[in-house]
Amino acid sequence: MAEGGDLTSVKDGSDADFELVCTPCGEDDIREEAVKFCVECNQYLCTTCARCHRRIAASKSHKLLDREDAKNTSMVAMTAKCRYHPDRDIEMFCGTHDMVYCTKCVATEHRLEFHQPSQKLPLPISLELACENVKSIDDMPTSLIQQNDIQRLQFETKAVHDQLVAAKKKKQKNVASLEVQRSGILHNIQDIENTIGEYIGKLKREAVENLNKTCLEANGKLESEINLMANTITEVDKSKSILQTVNRVDAGQRFVQIKLIERSVKDAKKLFEESQSEGTRIARFTENANLRSILTTVAELGRVETLSENLTQITPRQYKVKAKKGHNVRMQNDSQKCYITDLCLLQDGTVVLADYINTKIKRLDTNFSIKDACILTSSPTAICCTAKDEIAVKLANDTVQFISVGRALSVLRNISIAGGSYLGMEYFAGELWVSNASSVNVYNTSGTLLKSINKNMNGQSIFKSSPQRVVVSGETVIVTDGSDGTVCLGRDGEVRRELRDARLKYCIGVSVSDDGTVFLSGTSSHNIVIFSGEGICQGELLTTEMDLTHVSSLCYVNKRNCLMLARNIYEHDSINILEMHD
Repeated sequence: MAEGGDLTSVKDGSDADFELVCTPCGEDDIREEAVKFCVECNQYLCTTCARCHRRIAASKSHKLLDREDAKNTSMVAMTAKCRYHPDRDIEMFCGTHDMVYCTKCVATEHRLEFHQPSQKLPLPISLELACENVKSIDDMPTSLIQQNDIQRLQFETKAVHDQLVAAKKKKQKNVASLEVQRSGILHNIQDIENTIGEYIGKLKREAVENLNKTCLEANGKLESEINLMANTITEVDKSKSILQTVNRVDAGQRFVQIKLIERSVKDAKKLFEESQSEGTRIARFTENANLRSILTTVAELGRVETLSENLTQITPRQYKVKAKKGHNVRMQNDSQKCYITDLCLLQDGTVVLADYINTKIKRLDTNFSIKDACILTSSPTAICCTAKDEIAVKLANDTVQFISVGRALSVLRNISIAGGSYLGMEYFAGELWVSNASSVNVYNTSGTLLKSINKNMNGQSIFKSSPQRVVVSGETVIVTDGSDGTVCLGRDGEVRRELRDARLKYCIGVSVSDDGTVFLSGTSSHNIVIFSGEGICQGELLTTEMDLTHVSSLCYVNKRNCLMLARNIYEHDSINILEMHD
């Protein structure tokens, strides 16, 4: 094997078969026949690289051997240069760092040196700690390098070479993909401009049409008034002519003519006064200041950034309340006022709510009006969606009823559970996770208790108080515990993390949006605190100043971009909706 690495290869995709290949060209996956060998660089060079080697200042003094001379020489004398001091040869070995250096490196960084003290030092000599086992290369035993070391390094150099070549190709592909993405973003920017331009054009056309219509109507009214004035002027002129001959007629006719002329004059005066009071009509355009303000105050069309696929950065969405509304959910046949204990989002995007006092579940349409209802055998405390057309309802009599939510609401079957009077139930991976006084019990859909979750591996309770509402986010079950937040459990029941905030008091309600944002309500603190999907607190969404107290149940409706909430107040016929900014 000649020095300089694995240099014998065949050019990919060609008929060229070289015994010795140019080392620099090989680094670029180019197979060129080597004609020279550089002793200092330990590289074989093709004709072009050899010519460049002689022209570069750093390598023009290097000794170049003919390829055959390098091949036939049993040992090539090479003098390696220091990477930190390129003008110095490598002559020393530091055992502490297991690396070779020039004498200047060793003198400044790797040796025990003695310096004359300054006058301020009490000692006659100052001692600097440095490396041990520093030797000259000439003093190193030749047996240190074994053949297996050479073979290992040959393997490692080839492996890392291949890895770097692959990484380089990946970077080159990345450059190409970035250009494709840049073109796509540019197209998106252009599309935004076109959309805004088209919308502005639409507003312009509507404004012009409105202008033409308004002016046409004003002109029509003016023309009508002009015609009326022309007719009145004719009547007045006629009255003037009659007055010149009125004394020639008998007294009776004179009386008639005078009365008629008085009427004409009176009508003419009234027309004139109305015309004077109206004044001159003008056309005026009042600009929609919001449009110009929005366009001129927006800081950017959008944000452009590059992300590492290994460190994907997700900017949490900023949730802000745009409006709050109330919706009455009492039905005509309800015997009592409502008390809504839970809200459930169905797979079609509609919502079902539980009315505890009237022992019903009520389905809402897309406008949040009641579509239909189903009477239950006991008061409902929790609801969860189990399939596209099915929900499970936990009842205060320790029963779970499975109900069809197809075209009509109808009871399918029942199972028995414990803790029916407590809030909280969710369907996860084919099982029901049900809250009771101190734990979360997991049942299969046949009603068999599979496990009870309430303590960690050290035997300590994982809940600060009683478990309350339960929701699922990905592979995590989130359980509020009536204190300052939630416990996040894995499928195995182990605690993954906790979401806590001191602003939450008696936290019961919880919901998750489709981007993983968690909404938590403090029933006693009268607020809602939000957490990102990564568990970072994003602040308060609802505060006491918004006058929505005792929130105990939440449901985020993704299709409508709003948060529905029910309040822990008996005989309260309404639910509230917080609409979010887009």
